[in-house]
Amino acid sequence: MKTIEIKANNLELMFHALKNEVGGTFTTSHREVELIINNELGVGLIRGIELERNTVFIEFDVKFKEDIKFIVKSPKKSVVNFLYCSEGKLKHAFDSKGTSNIVETFKTGISANIETSENHISFYKDVYVNSTIVSVNTSEKSSAKHHINHMVSELFINSKTSDYSYVGSYNLKIAENIKQLKAIKQNGVVRVLLIQGLVNFILAMEIEQHSLDIKSAQNPTGSLTGFELKQVKELSDYINNFPETNLSVIELAAKISISPAKVQEGFKLMHGKTLNNYIRFVRVQKSEELIKNTDLNISEIVYSLGFSSRSYFSKIFKEQYKCSPIEYKQNIKLAATA
Repeated sequence: MKTIEIKANNLELMFHALKNEVGGTFTTSHREVELIINNELGVGLIRGIELERNTVFIEFDVKFKEDIKFIVKSPKKSVVNFLYCSEGKLKHAFDSKGTSNIVETFKTGISANIETSENHISFYKDVYVNSTIVSVNTSEKSSAKHHINHMVSELFINSKTSDYSYVGSYNLKIAENIKQLKAIKQNGVVRVLLIQGLVNFILAMEIEQHSLDIKSAQNPTGSLTGFELKQVKELSDYINNFPETNLSVIELAAKISISPAKVQEGFKLMHGKTLNNYIRFVRVQKSEELIKNTDLNISEIVYSLGFSSRSYFSKIFKEQYKCSPIEYKQNIKLAATA
């Protein structure tokens, strides 16, 4: 196993230290840094961005060609790390001798240094990993009790007497928000603000998941396995790419080789909707994009998205956007000429 120590105390210096150890191409732009790797050690990228409230967001999208351990220094009683794996797995420990936790696909993890000053994050050889770490520094505490750093400190540092490490239940909703975050194409301050908003939402979901897990001994994923959850996510991606699909629940379940009952269970867990309601939601969402960005008329949009009738489409569009499709199109035209 290759061990890499990172002692830098700010993001850019940390990535320079990473480059010295793993090679690759380093770039920086508007508080965002990125290291692209394509060598004998691995293939992929590591990127990070400094956000408000002493928060750092780091993403690993990489496959290493040997076991890798990163040892990152963290001052005692001042940093809380929120981990999430969209794909693959990684291992976390506070030192080489203590116990470790494995954060698997669709699982959350939280760590807070109380007695030690190191975080050991290990990646497995030939395992593709897409994971994120939101690191909240609570050392500069706000006097306001509603301040996020203060609340994070109260939850995971002030209430603990020893190093805290937690791995939570499966959570597919976070994966969807990570996907949105990766899809951001804007640059400059707009990009930073969009990332900030999504990272705040992801952080809120991770804290909520922790709270739910602590309050309930039941497994929120019910009978679903990690593999089945991954299949449900793939089906969600298929529906987003092909919203016009007219396949039945049984046919869609057959595409991912799990039972219709488990498909419904997975969609309620991931989206809070049944499969058919999710298809309807995606179709309406796509229709709004077509009204806004194309010259297609309403009838053409209805046909292209597989709706059964124009009147039904108008009804559910109004439920979602509080106006009819025609009114929405007219409002866009008025806004463009104003």
